[in-house]
Amino acid sequence: MTQAPRAVVVGGGIGGLTAAVALHRRGWRVTVLERARSLEPVGAGISLAPNALRALDVIGLGDEIRALAAWQGDGGLRAPGGRWLSRSDAAAVAGRFGGPLVLLHRATLIACLAAQLPEGVVRTTSAAALADPGDADRPARVSTSGGELEAELVVGADGIHSAVRRALFPRHPGPVYSGFTAWRVVVPLPGVDFASHETWGRGRIWGTHPMEDGRVYAYAAARVPAGGRAADDERAELVRLFGDWHDPVPAVLAATRPGDVLRHDVHHLAEPLPAFHAGRVALLGDAAHAMPPTLGQGGNQAVEDAIVLAHHVDPRTVDPSTAAPRTVDAITAGASTGNRAGGDRLGAGLAAYTAARRPRTTAITRKAVGIARVNMMRSRPGTVLRDAALTVLSKAGPALFLRSFDTIADWRPPRSPYASDGTGASDGTGVRVPRTVPCHPASPRPTPPQIRVPRRRSP
Repeated sequence: MTQAPRAVVVGGGIGGLTAAVALHRRGWRVTVLERARSLEPVGAGISLAPNALRALDVIGLGDEIRALAAWQGDGGLRAPGGRWLSRSDAAAVAGRFGGPLVLLHRATLIACLAAQLPEGVVRTTSAAALADPGDADRPARVSTSGGELEAELVVGADGIHSAVRRALFPRHPGPVYSGFTAWRVVVPLPGVDFASHETWGRGRIWGTHPMEDGRVYAYAAARVPAGGRAADDERAELVRLFGDWHDPVPAVLAATRPGDVLRHDVHHLAEPLPAFHAGRVALLGDAAHAMPPTLGQGGNQAVEDAIVLAHHVDPRTVDPSTAAPRTVDAITAGASTGNRAGGDRLGAGLAAYTAARRPRTTAITRKAVGIARVNMMRSRPGTVLRDAALTVLSKAGPALFLRSFDTIADWRPPRSPYASDGTGASDGTGVRVPRTVPCHPASPRPTPPQIRVPRRRSP
């Protein structure tokens, strides 16, 4: 009996695990290599828009994640003093794009995805390097501390500083500094009521959003030189930058411990890659198209990538026997990475993946960079004009703001969901699909005593 083809996923983040689940459901033998000691991500939230939720529908997880939606009312953009620049409504978002916007902890999504994979698929403490991208006549090879792995498909999901990307495209300049640093924190905030919001100042932004488990996800950004760190601690730095902004910002800062704060310089790929694949290797997520977080689409696009990739790499077209290793002399002679006659048809599927994903993600990256120029501008005249324009547009109608997401949040995956009823149903290609395992959200840390902060009037 012919064994299923092998897929090695380098990176156990959201994009890598989504790819692993989707490939597993298609019939690939999957191995995930994660260099960290565990899959538990550094704590922060992630916002999943309707486009990513529809992608998760394909692997049977969309509805479980939708059930975690916490934002049910009004929200919008504010000025540092508290004035509303624009208002938005969760029902309007769901009505326009066919579903809610869901904010959840990254650990919750990671746990949900990992639960769909058989035991032993994910290998932690497994740093990996691409030794050979392979071609139609030989497998790709991945080096690890435990030895070398061969695979008919390798997925590079190893983040913005991707080693897999550098191996495939050594002449690409790589990521550039986006001009600002971001801070993120997830904390309990009992007894403090607020509307979900993002606040734009001069060269600074702050966002506060409730999560379904009762905690609050807050993020901030400021235009500062790259590589900086606070002289004391990052919570103190946030107090200096945002401590006098409107409620509930002071309450969030009061509930935050120094160790809760994550700080990262923001980078993006200003120059698009020539392709998202080479040989038997595909790139996805930040490894392929890192973008600023100003549209909240980085993780969403990684999820889309994973589902589209699995759609285009049909395991029935890949015969491991045609990718048998060749002699060392043949390999060092410099074989083509194209799809050769006599080999399997994986190359055509990877080319289709690049064709489907590169134009879309390039456009979204450019849009995110453009938004950063607006919401992170520092000049006083510019911010006055910006805020006035936002107010006018908001009064003209909330739909004007939502329209900018029409080509993003309304995306639909290229295939219908895989069968997931656990009855041994086929996905329509003859491959028997595993049962979807219920998600078990990560438990929040214990809630501290209630914090009471004097409320101030919003101008």
